[in-house]
Amino acid sequence: MQIALDVLATVAVLSTGVIFGTDVLGAVVMRPALAEIDDYGLVQVTGRTHRYGDSRLPFVGILSVVSALATALVAFVAGEVAAGVIAAAGLAALLIWLLLFARISAPINRVLTAAALADETPANARQLQARWDSIINLRAVLQGLAVAAFCVAISVS
Repeated sequence: MQIALDVLATVAVLSTGVIFGTDVLGAVVMRPALAEIDDYGLVQVTGRTHRYGDSRLPFVGILSVVSALATALVAFVAGEVAAGVIAAAGLAALLIWLLLFARISAPINRVLTAAALADETPANARQLQARWDSIINLRAVLQGLAVAAFCVAISVS
């Protein structure tokens, strides 16, 4: 049971780490870089970036949630209550992230992707990006907390 717990928690760390790194890149690098270019460039870069991210990253995101849930369940079944509670806290952070992404980020991603592919620049492109940017730090923090939780779950089990 210990090996299963360690493997699941490691998968949770690695898969969550991919999304964490993506969000940190968005917060630390992309946000200030996009602020320096014109609206057309903003739409082209973000729209095309979201096109690939939204098609290629869902598997990793789903894997992070499933492995987090499995980590918590296996920990509780194995009697590792502390590891189970910590993994469940990491899962909660991922679920909050998912809610934010689904309600705020994903709809903006779709608009900017469609605009980029149509070679259009929406009049509200900056406002859309500002709304997307408004939660990127929180998204990164939630992912970071989840990664840390899964690491701690490994260490206390």
